[in-house]
Amino acid sequence: MAIAKAERLMNLALCLLGTRRPLSKRELRESIEAYLEAGSDDSFNRMFERDKDDLRELGLVIETVENLEGEVGYLARRDSNRLPAITLDAEEAAALGLAAKVWQQARLAGAASGALQKLRAAGLPEDVDPYGAHSALEPRIPAHEASFEPLMLACRDRRPVVFDYRKATAARPEQRHVEPWALECWRGHWYLAGWDRDRGAERVFRLSRITGKVRARAGKYTADVPDVVTVRETVASWAGETADRTALIRLRTDAGYPLRAKAVAVRVGDDGWDELEIPYGHGLDAWLVEFGPDVVVLEPAELRADVVDRLRAVAKG
Repeated sequence: MAIAKAERLMNLALCLLGTRRPLSKRELRESIEAYLEAGSDDSFNRMFERDKDDLRELGLVIETVENLEGEVGYLARRDSNRLPAITLDAEEAAALGLAAKVWQQARLAGAASGALQKLRAAGLPEDVDPYGAHSALEPRIPAHEASFEPLMLACRDRRPVVFDYRKATAARPEQRHVEPWALECWRGHWYLAGWDRDRGAERVFRLSRITGKVRARAGKYTADVPDVVTVRETVASWAGETADRTALIRLRTDAGYPLRAKAVAVRVGDDGWDELEIPYGHGLDAWLVEFGPDVVVLEPAELRADVVDRLRAVAKG
């Protein structure tokens, strides 16, 4: 059915673009096979109105003209639907080439390469190589999670989704019903921001913690999508980037260099352990767990308890 509709839309667009005078509904129905097969006038009228709205939503400028006899006709003038010539200098072409290279390891690699091919067809000068300039730069944004593509499409189409999600402190995943807003990469990990229907609040989900398939659901969003979705700022605050206090930990000698880089004070011990004072913000417990037995939290007590709870959850599997 999707292929049939796409073919019908293409035929309607070609008719409207190819005519020199407005075509009436009757003429369009006689020219397009799918319209001839419509069971009734009402069925045809509904189909035609939907198709006309879809073409306009896709960007086709369709004019409605009434002739001297009062009959309404439709046409799409070529001059109203012609894009201006694309002119890119070497620097702009290089920027597009770098943007395409970013996605070569992700699911968007084909779309990025296809976009550059379309620019070539639209008039990008042959002597400008988007891939050639600044070839020493090799940016990459990996997107290995299977949930990336369905969530990207759900964000684009504004479609609710359901997936199983395992929090760092939980032994088992639980089902989440989410209205996805935006995807963003932060420090090598992809995150989804959206409205969590079960909790009635905005939430951010790390894609690597989504288990199983992402399943789309019918229906509209129940919450307004904000104009600006601050994924990085939210994740940064959860990761302790906006810390306003400090924590005291013991760290095994010659281990945990990222922690040492953030330390505001270090006391080197002679027993194979050092004491570090590090910034403490929301999410620090999740970070400390990643260092396993090389870290022991001394204070504050609530941070120590959070780390112990996370380690127990991991041990339970």
